[in-house]
Amino acid sequence: MAETKSKPAVTIRDLQSFEDMKQVEAVEREVWGLSDLDTTPLTLAIATREAGSIWLGAFDGPRLVGFAFGFLGTERGQLIVHSHMLAVREPYRNSRLGYKLKLAQRERVLALRVDQLRVHQMTWTFDPLQSKNAHLNFARLGVISESYKADFYGPETSSLLHRNGTDRLWVTWPLASRRVLERLQGKDHRAEFLDALSTLTPLVQFNGDGKPVCNDLAAALNRQRIAIEIPSDISHVERKDPALAKEWRRQTRWAFTEALQAGFLVAEFCRTVRGQQGPGVYLLEKIKVEEYVPEMLRHPGNGR
Repeated sequence: MAETKSKPAVTIRDLQSFEDMKQVEAVEREVWGLSDLDTTPLTLAIATREAGSIWLGAFDGPRLVGFAFGFLGTERGQLIVHSHMLAVREPYRNSRLGYKLKLAQRERVLALRVDQLRVHQMTWTFDPLQSKNAHLNFARLGVISESYKADFYGPETSSLLHRNGTDRLWVTWPLASRRVLERLQGKDHRAEFLDALSTLTPLVQFNGDGKPVCNDLAAALNRQRIAIEIPSDISHVERKDPALAKEWRRQTRWAFTEALQAGFLVAEFCRTVRGQQGPGVYLLEKIKVEEYVPEMLRHPGNGR
């Protein structure tokens, strides 16, 4: 009997050579469909890597099939690493590769020292209408969000994925917090989450034909928790009915903006709440971030 050769495993490592860096542009184009204007210039990518930014690649043999790029920044006087890009080629998206790249980023950041200072948090942005990304970020990784940024990259970019605006949630990942460690250990909070949702009327929710309906804002802001529903697959809505997709963007932008300005934070996301085809839903809590995640209490100097 002939031997069956197993497919080599995808490996994750730092991008090191010029050839490694050259492959980034091809992945950007494939994943986001970007024009020359919007792809990262190779010279800039190389310079940021040499200056200490974190460039991680997922390789199938010599071929780059995904990457993550993060750089040092500051937020409210604290050192952070901002993860600007994470991309995975389509054939590899059901292998948890995005999750694995995030874990590899976390390892690099926790090992980082800047003049003996440690970095405790990462930040990044994502489209809050993308339920798969929301599930990864909140349910799997344990991020929280205090900031909604309307048209963060402008009204649109060259990417087909950015034709419904570029609104983003700015999320924070408290790397060594109990919350994050529990998520990485696979602890499931779904039952508790669904119980909390059972008592809430979402600020934005589906009506019978899949359109967003806004409920009373004043009543919502007087509660300790707010729910916001989104489509289970906004990309499908954008292809089938662009006007409806824009309405979802408009209504959820209003809901997130009003709630966050009133002192809520985005705490959780559940991908489906009414069966396989049901909407996803965010849970927002009216609480200070350092009370919700005590490890995010901000100290001068970040600790050593």
